[in-house]
Amino acid sequence: MERAIPEFVGIPASAVSCWTTAHADVHWANLTEPLRLLDWEGWGQAPEGFDAATLYAYSLLQPDTAARVPAAFPLLGSPAGLAAKATVCAQLLQTVARGDNLVLEGPLRNWAEELRRR
Repeated sequence: MERAIPEFVGIPASAVSCWTTAHADVHWANLTEPLRLLDWEGWGQAPEGFDAATLYAYSLLQPDTAARVPAAFPLLGSPAGLAAKATVCAQLLQTVARGDNLVLEGPLRNWAEELRRR
């Protein structure tokens, strides 16, 4: 986080006040109806809000849906949420740099810019 957030998001890494258990790959393909969370092989400890920030990131291609995620997870508006958002944004921009998640590149860069303006 201390290297990747400044490099990929352009802000200093925030101190993480709370680490918690996270699924670490919450996106729409891992959610079912009725609500079930699939694909747990990457779970572990992450900054509080990491899963909500990940869901937000994967919603960026659908702006109406993305706008609803922070309302469902108010933690994203807190200092802890900023740390989680910066971590997820940096993590996904790293995957873009490796040639993955290219469809998210533009929205992720826009998100990084929003995080820099905060």
